[in-house]
Amino acid sequence: MSFQSKNRAGRVVGSLPVLIAVLCTFASLATAQDRPGPKVELFGGYSLFQPGADVHGQLPGALFPISSRLEANPRGAGASITYDFNRWLGLTLDTSTDWGSREKTLANRIDDAAFSNLSLGPKVTFRSKHFSPFLEVLLGDHRLMPDAFHDVDKFGFLLGGGLDIDLSRHVALRLIRADYVYSNYRYVPPGGQETQIRGVRLQTGLNFMFGGGEPPVPPSAACSARPAEVFAGESVTATATGSNFKPKRTVKYTWNATGVKVAGSDASTQIDTSSLQPGSYVVSANLSDGSKNGVASCLARFNVKQPRPPEIACSSDPGTIRTGGTATIRTTASSPDNRSLTYSYSASAGNVSGSDVTATLNSRNAQPGRITVTCNVSDDRNLTASSTTFVNVEAPPPPPPPPAPAPEIKVLEAKLALHSIYFQTGRPTAENSKGGLVDSQAMILNNLAEDFKNYLKYKPDAHLILGGHADPRGTVEYNKALTQRRVQRTEDALVEHGVPADHLETQSFGKEDQLTSDQTKEQIAQNPDLSPDDRKQMLDNLRVMVLANNRRVDVTLSTTGEQSTRRYPFNAKDFLALISTQGTKNLGGKKPVIVKKKPVR
Repeated sequence: MSFQSKNRAGRVVGSLPVLIAVLCTFASLATAQDRPGPKVELFGGYSLFQPGADVHGQLPGALFPISSRLEANPRGAGASITYDFNRWLGLTLDTSTDWGSREKTLANRIDDAAFSNLSLGPKVTFRSKHFSPFLEVLLGDHRLMPDAFHDVDKFGFLLGGGLDIDLSRHVALRLIRADYVYSNYRYVPPGGQETQIRGVRLQTGLNFMFGGGEPPVPPSAACSARPAEVFAGESVTATATGSNFKPKRTVKYTWNATGVKVAGSDASTQIDTSSLQPGSYVVSANLSDGSKNGVASCLARFNVKQPRPPEIACSSDPGTIRTGGTATIRTTASSPDNRSLTYSYSASAGNVSGSDVTATLNSRNAQPGRITVTCNVSDDRNLTASSTTFVNVEAPPPPPPPPAPAPEIKVLEAKLALHSIYFQTGRPTAENSKGGLVDSQAMILNNLAEDFKNYLKYKPDAHLILGGHADPRGTVEYNKALTQRRVQRTEDALVEHGVPADHLETQSFGKEDQLTSDQTKEQIAQNPDLSPDDRKQMLDNLRVMVLANNRRVDVTLSTTGEQSTRRYPFNAKDFLALISTQGTKNLGGKKPVIVKKKPVR
């Protein structure tokens, strides 16, 4: 066998994968089509066989085996019959025969061999309008018939496919059919080399198709109306779409409806809804291409919706104003049908202005009382809604009294005698924070409250500042809490007597800012209520006096900065209770100080 023959065989076998790839490409294109398939296919045509193998055998009388390349055999014919289960899958019975050379020299007896097969297997076809590529796998009997050796039948298979070009509904040109051929044979004694067929079978011919197919699909139509829901006066577009009409004919459209104005001969038409009442409506289209069976019709529905008025609520900010003041009117409105809105306002008194979601009420020239504000909204179909809100108009407060002459204010400030308030030891207690105020000090606070209320008429911004103190006994925390209770008790007493709480300020010093012994001596020396004997007795009990003078709440007038006089109430009836270092008990075994009572000045 020549080197060129081997190359040709290799090229044929090597081109088979490329051919199968091309068939698969046609198959992918064909899957987009929808062509029915026949029931039976009958193929017949020319066949070429390229064995792609070397034959190995031993001639009669020869001492050694010989090998020779099998040549391509162009003399052959093939036929097959396929039963199709559906448009895709079928079962193929295939046969083909390729004859050997007529020359009977020793060389071609070895190089040439006839081949035939009888195989069965599945076939998958991808049908389109004009092309039908297919793939197949065939299993069965393969017979190799070399002239120099005996015929051998072996099991083998063919794997490949082809391409049919449809000439009509029943005849197709099988442009090419290419199969890979696989089978093995033995012509030498056991243990010798096999003859392995790894070749290609190529065929072309005609494929005849019988039965099957589907009846022609009748024309059909589909109608739609967009939008499907409208309000009266809005436009609706009806559209008809036809299918399976004859391609070369012109489809005509006829539109009809009951109670609806519709006209036109095109695929789409506009529907006038201006005079329609709320409800459901049907429009129909008849399609015809002029042929006997080329007729179809369809229906579409649309609804005319019941219009809904807008919704509204409004409020006033603030709800109460003075005469001549203004209030903001805020409106919250919406349209259930998503229509555009327009706002307006009216008022029973005063003047209201605005054309948006907010308006302004001016109460100028309005009498005291309640003003009713009406908020209105309307949509573009003149559907309206209203809501009301109320604004209370109050009369202006009376003008403040004219300021008192300067001399009168000075008299009030002089009369407003500020006195420090003194407490018993440890009073008020945490258990009885509302107690601890003796009668003499309660009377001082009563007089202070009356004078301060009169003072506020002329000095409305005045404040009393209350600062609490404690004697140095006890811890810092204890004394801080104790002085806080003292200033709170003082503040409560003033509030009880009519002093506004917002005109009082409190401070708690604990045992800070203590009066010293020298300061206490000076207080005793300057007290006009004490006789020389009284002063001597006080100085003899100076430690007790220092403690008593530090259990106090000082009062400061904010407008003048004047601080209360720290004058101990020696003439008070409850003096002994105030001065005791143990509260209402005695002085720890010492004789209490006795002071001669004099009229309180």
